[in-house]
Amino acid sequence: MLRNKLEELNTSLIAIANCDSTQNPILSGLVSAIILAANNCYDLARSCVDLSYSGKLLMQSDLDVMAAKFDRLLKNLSGICTAGVLTQGFAIVVSKPGLNACKDDMRFYVRDLLTRMKIGDTEMKRQALVNLHEVVVEDERYFRVIVEVGDIVHILVNLLDSPEIGIQEEAAKVVSLISGFDSFKPVLVGSGVIGPLVRVLEIGSELGKEAAARSLQKLTEKSDNAWSVSAHGGVTALLKICASADSNKNSLVQLLGFIKLARSRGEAVQISSIEFLQNIASGDESVRQLVVREGGIRALVHLLDPKISSTYKFREIALRAIENLCFSSKSCINILTNYGFLDQLLFFLRNGDVSIRELALKVSFKLSGTSEEAKKAMGDTGFMSEFVRFLDAKSFEVREMASEALTGMVSVPKNRKIFVQDDRNIGFLLQLLDQEEANSSGNKKFLISILISLTSSNNGRRKIVNSGYLKNIEKLAEAEVSDAKRLVRKLSTNRFRSMLNGLWHS
Repeated sequence: MLRNKLEELNTSLIAIANCDSTQNPILSGLVSAIILAANNCYDLARSCVDLSYSGKLLMQSDLDVMAAKFDRLLKNLSGICTAGVLTQGFAIVVSKPGLNACKDDMRFYVRDLLTRMKIGDTEMKRQALVNLHEVVVEDERYFRVIVEVGDIVHILVNLLDSPEIGIQEEAAKVVSLISGFDSFKPVLVGSGVIGPLVRVLEIGSELGKEAAARSLQKLTEKSDNAWSVSAHGGVTALLKICASADSNKNSLVQLLGFIKLARSRGEAVQISSIEFLQNIASGDESVRQLVVREGGIRALVHLLDPKISSTYKFREIALRAIENLCFSSKSCINILTNYGFLDQLLFFLRNGDVSIRELALKVSFKLSGTSEEAKKAMGDTGFMSEFVRFLDAKSFEVREMASEALTGMVSVPKNRKIFVQDDRNIGFLLQLLDQEEANSSGNKKFLISILISLTSSNNGRRKIVNSGYLKNIEKLAEAEVSDAKRLVRKLSTNRFRSMLNGLWHS
């Protein structure tokens, strides 16, 4: 399809080869636009050949936009050939109809503006956009006329990508105006307006960005359109604007809108919203802080409420988002704690199928390694007993994570005191160490490390000595098992030396 359109363009250009485009600014501008489009098409083709595009669906969308752009270029070229080259210098000026003008006069005026936007020079296009904005503001009947005339929406979308800032700004203002009408929203989205609006957000002027942000705000009132904004990188652009020093209220409204999407009822929309919020925030500290400040953490914690029925994928994405957004900041971890996140995480450790429990363990493991304050909070909440339960899991990876997490937890004096209060904890550790000796595999290193930490507590040392497993520990030490000798020495110091006399001789 694209090759056919390129061949049509080539044929049309050959037909006007004898025209001096330098004397005709409209034709000159059109030829420049064709060259630019051809270069962009070449880049897309090269990406397809090299398989270097970021996503198949996005590439398909880009190719569709390119095909539509070639269609517009062909129509413009045909219009020039049919009507002659139109410039501001000798164009017939059609007067604006009065307030009580009939529909035919309004339609004639809009068609004239459309022609100027199509094949006029830079100033003519800009002035036509200004006039169109003016009449629509003055008389809402022009909205219906625009729909009836047709093709004007496609021209507006095309002009959003104009290299001329003045044209781009005026086009964005008109789009912002008509995007407020529900009947126009599907027409705009169907014409591919999202991508050009996002590009205005990225590289446009301040006036253009403001108009583009307002347009997207109106278009994303329907959550289905948010997917398209996300696919074109619109969330990244909006959040970066919000994070800048000169961020404005309109852009801030956009950020709040996307956070609200994460709270919406549809799980598919929630997943999409969570994914792009965490991806953007994880790559930019200022954006991450902005998302947190505007209620992102509260929204994510709310979505993890066990009372809300959700799929495994949803839980996973929400937990990963919290990890990426919060675990690198002590203040964010404090916010999580205040919002009850630890209770939710503990619930998932204790309940549900194996997959969700293991996912909760991975997140708990990472959280426990963030700070001593996090370890204390988790110790108070009851995480250590749950880690103990995972020490005899079938998966070696799960056992290793649980062991390492528990090792870090009991390194905190307050947590050691809590841990040793339950006789079952130390007994279970020693029992597992005995099993590890029997099968000669697993997590001896972590189990011994946990026990060594517990020897810093008088109560912990006493319970280990009185457990009946000292012979097993002695065998491990004699077998040169890592840290086993150190554990025995810890147990045989001070007032415990006499209790162990004869059990170990260094």
